[in-house]
Amino acid sequence: MARSLQTVSQAMMAATGQLRQAGLADPARDARRLMAHAAGVDLSRLTLISQDRLETDVLNLFQALIDRRALSEPVSHLTGRRAFYGRDFDVTSDVLDPRPETETLIEAALAEPFSRVLDLGCGSGCILLTLLAERTGAVGQGVDLSMAACEVAHRNARGLGVSDRAIITQSDWFDRVSEKFDLIVSNPPYIAANEMDGLSDDVRLYEPHLALTDGDDGLSCYRAITKDVAPYLESNGRLIVEIGPTQGKSVTQMFFKAGLKHVQVIPDLDGRDRIVLGRKP
Repeated sequence: MARSLQTVSQAMMAATGQLRQAGLADPARDARRLMAHAAGVDLSRLTLISQDRLETDVLNLFQALIDRRALSEPVSHLTGRRAFYGRDFDVTSDVLDPRPETETLIEAALAEPFSRVLDLGCGSGCILLTLLAERTGAVGQGVDLSMAACEVAHRNARGLGVSDRAIITQSDWFDRVSEKFDLIVSNPPYIAANEMDGLSDDVRLYEPHLALTDGDDGLSCYRAITKDVAPYLESNGRLIVEIGPTQGKSVTQMFFKAGLKHVQVIPDLDGRDRIVLGRKP
């Protein structure tokens, strides 16, 4: 059958087979998301148009996206969007993809009131901007070493309508931070250098290594944060960081060494250690 005569359903079936052959984990889901993007329709409407015949330009675009996905390029990079905590965020190859497990940090942060929040290594801004969107009276600052990441965070702040309450700054951790906060959050690079080869291709080949690994043992960013955090936290203020599943004990010890109290490790929905939370006396 000529491509221009293919239906949406037929094209997705062929694409699913191609992605399955490429060894991807969920080829049907990927094919659906990329078809919705190529056709310019909401994902929920795909069933309604499944028997529609595709225009040649839409089919060509869809096939090009499938070919790139078959090489492990993340779907979010192909569509330019990623959902996180009920909102869509712009993403590029310059920022880490927002992940569901990071929503554990959001829940922990929202468990208590806050008025000023600092996000260290903000990337796309998904943590900072979600917190500001959920707490309309709060203001915040996000810092990132990557100027390209800061530009993505700026776009997301505008898109979510919180740019008047969010300052995005290029900074190496606290270097360009001058105020105090009652909440400091971070999802720093925590993959050890010797673990990088074990990552899936869509992560290892396409996501920024600056946001994935410290190039060391996976703990150096926590050392830097906890060493300098005290002057930037208000009394009774909280520091909340995301960790790798095996890092709870080490990061907890750093929190205590920094003088933080009531330190606890919080698991994600899969039961893996995901968050360390501490409070300044």
